[in-house]
Amino acid sequence: MNVLVIGGTLFIGRALVTALLKAGHEVSVLHRKPSHHLGKRVCNLVADRNDAASLQSALSGKRFDVIYDNVYDWEHGTTAAQVEATVYACGDRLCRYIFMSSVAAYGDGLNHHEGDALAPDTHSDAYVRNKAMSERMLFRLHQRKGLPVVTLRPPFLYGPANPYYREAFFWDRLHDNRPIILPGDGRRLMQFTYIKDLVTACLRVMEEPAAVGHAFNIANPRPITQAEVVQCLADAAGRKPVVVKIPRERIFQMGGHPMGPLLYFGFYFDLPPITQIVTKAQRVLGFRATDFAAGLKETYRWYVRNQERKPLDYSFEDSLLAGENVTFETGQL
Repeated sequence: MNVLVIGGTLFIGRALVTALLKAGHEVSVLHRKPSHHLGKRVCNLVADRNDAASLQSALSGKRFDVIYDNVYDWEHGTTAAQVEATVYACGDRLCRYIFMSSVAAYGDGLNHHEGDALAPDTHSDAYVRNKAMSERMLFRLHQRKGLPVVTLRPPFLYGPANPYYREAFFWDRLHDNRPIILPGDGRRLMQFTYIKDLVTACLRVMEEPAAVGHAFNIANPRPITQAEVVQCLADAAGRKPVVVKIPRERIFQMGGHPMGPLLYFGFYFDLPPITQIVTKAQRVLGFRATDFAAGLKETYRWYVRNQERKPLDYSFEDSLLAGENVTFETGQL
């Protein structure tokens, strides 16, 4: 098939392009840069997906069977109207329009099924609001005009070449014999998706007729606590963590924020929990998640081979550790 990957040069896109090429598809990527490092087999299209005129110009006269829409503009946001403009720019002869949404589209809550209501248009978080509104718009187009849309809702992604400072955040500290800060009591739930599992699901929904018109939760079936996450990361590195529990109130009072610059638990990792049920993907797509420990071991091997180790500034964490009401724990959590 002739496939366009919108946003093909970062974490999901790079892994997806590699898998598509291996499967024998013709692949183009659309992004804002004049070149890429994905090889000569991949056609390069330049456009800002948030700019309708730019999209129309880049896609004029081209036909694709499948579109993967992976891009979100973290600086300005990507609205439902901008996603809709992308759909129209891609023409009306698509076999699939596969939109990368997020578990965040639910807004909040635990154990979500795909049929649960998404976050309202008035939600305070722009990312949550935009993902939910984009999905609603896409499914309206499916109902009214037959758009062959599929949406995917992964939670936290991990794996080799993760550009976000997440797994490496903890491994850097373990290698430097630093304590790991655990916000609150460490019981906040997290749920993960291995990058290779998400890519496998992407390829599966491209071919599965029953996927059209549906959303799919793609994740490890079992959420785990933040304390378990730290232990799993330490196990992958063959280290025993020293963990310090610090109340979130103190972290925030000192200037800490989940998105930085004063990080304390990996980039955007310390969020109110949203979890999901994956039985629909298991039933319709044959989805089977990689064991978390096995995925982390492979990710750690990539980290050891590729991560550039630079001196890190731990002054903020030192200021937290110097405060009162901190609890040290060593070994198995």
